[in-house]
Amino acid sequence: MNVLINQTPTELPEGASVADAIALLAPRPPFAVAVNLQFIPQTRYAEQPLQDADQLEIISPVTGG
Repeated sequence: MNVLINQTPTELPEGASVADAIALLAPRPPFAVAVNLQFIPQTRYAEQPLQDADQLEIISPVTGG
């Protein structure tokens, strides 16, 4: 299936979860995840299925002023 991760088209296997997408990118914590603009708590990463054409945003906090 094709999804967008941070606006980048990405191919994932059918039945992939948010945890699978995170494993592919391996972002450094801390980060937050949204699927189709809906925040996903870390406790649901493994159980949150992805669908074809879903849009994921993996967001890291920015510090500074």
